[in-house]
Amino acid sequence: MTIPCFYWLLRYLLGLSVLRCRSDAAIEIEILVLRHELAVLRRQVTRPSCRPADRMVIAALARMLPRDRWGSVFVRPETIRRWHRSLLARRWTYPHRLPGRPATSADVRALILRLAGENPGWGYRRIQGELAGLGIWIAASTVWSILRQAGIDPASRRSSERWREFLRAQAKRDRRL
Repeated sequence: MTIPCFYWLLRYLLGLSVLRCRSDAAIEIEILVLRHELAVLRRQVTRPSCRPADRMVIAALARMLPRDRWGSVFVRPETIRRWHRSLLARRWTYPHRLPGRPATSADVRALILRLAGENPGWGYRRIQGELAGLGIWIAASTVWSILRQAGIDPASRRSSERWREFLRAQAKRDRRL
């Protein structure tokens, strides 16, 4: 966001300086472009790669040059136009986001698996309710899919106590009373 602002400010300041001293303005701008290109090329050994600030300066200065002098710039006019388009695209587009919901964090997954392991009688809705009590808002279907991916059976199958065992324990308790 700040680079386009600096670019436009630099471009208008350069435009004002060219208007002020019209004589030999194209030669002076060409010298500035060449000096900046030289500074960029000195930093590199292979193919030059410009930083955003370098692109901004070269594009702003090259815009002030007459078209017949654009041959002295080490980038082609198409490249400068592409830089302009990318500057505009960055200003008017939104950041790319992946489709769908964001993934559940590893900490929440570990907590769900821990709750399921320590409380075999709790189903996915109970675990979701406990998480909501802790301030972690997650869908019950997400809890269900995490348990399923981990290979954990539903609560009715995980519970160590079956109906038959439950009824026997209750009968023993009633006999003692």
